[in-house]
Amino acid sequence: MFIYYTLGWQYQESSPTIQCLLEQALIRVTKLERKNLHLVGASRTDAGVHALGQVAHFVTPFNYDSLESIHAALNGLLPTDIRVREISPAAPEFHARFSVTSKIYHYKIYNDTIMDPFQRQYAYHSVYKLNPDAMREAAKYFIGKHDFSAFVNASRNEWPRDPVKDILRFDVIEMGCLLQLEVEGSGFLYRQVRNMVALLLQIGREAIPPDIVPKILATCDRKELAKFALSAPAHGLCLVAVKYNEEHIRLPTGCPATSFGRHHSIRKCKLPSY
Repeated sequence: MFIYYTLGWQYQESSPTIQCLLEQALIRVTKLERKNLHLVGASRTDAGVHALGQVAHFVTPFNYDSLESIHAALNGLLPTDIRVREISPAAPEFHARFSVTSKIYHYKIYNDTIMDPFQRQYAYHSVYKLNPDAMREAAKYFIGKHDFSAFVNASRNEWPRDPVKDILRFDVIEMGCLLQLEVEGSGFLYRQVRNMVALLLQIGREAIPPDIVPKILATCDRKELAKFALSAPAHGLCLVAVKYNEEHIRLPTGCPATSFGRHHSIRKCKLPSY
């Protein structure tokens, strides 16, 4: 499933999350219990982070002849700010999290004295004039394999993870008053992207030089980053795409077609003849 949403993903009993709401809808549609669905998301986005390209998988003990009906039923049950964009059958070896080869995040910054009200829910407002060239220079230091221990926040809900991640690209794109930071990597630690963005904001304000990045990376110490920057706000961040091992996303033979949703049609009225 490819999903669009504006809340955090991970299941919590205390407050509604995407996983919780999606599971509730799946339980009603499939008539299965939560423990039998085994719903897994590709990325554990936290509260306030948006997603255009979240991917999840679930398991059923039966096959569907068509996926259009379950697709329509799920979107009919979900709140209006959550939408399943696509449902596809999957091979047994596919796993929404472990089959991932890379993830792409975008962070939007609105850099003007007055915030565009139409951007306020999806972009961070920086009233400080930013230097995109300095931010580009700094972003290049993140590219490659590094230990990102200095850029991870502690989380009670995450198991110990390998702090070494491979950043494939980190682009700073100017679009008028908008600065779009696009980062693609093999994976990301808890709040890693928001912490990298926070440091780039300080560099863009010319408060610190671009070459501070490798110095902080070398310390492997989160306290070192805290001397210069706090995490950037969540609402500017969006999970745009998840890329997968090509062998794992090949559709099984004889499976139903992928559903992208269906259009409704109106039957033509028969006009009376005179």
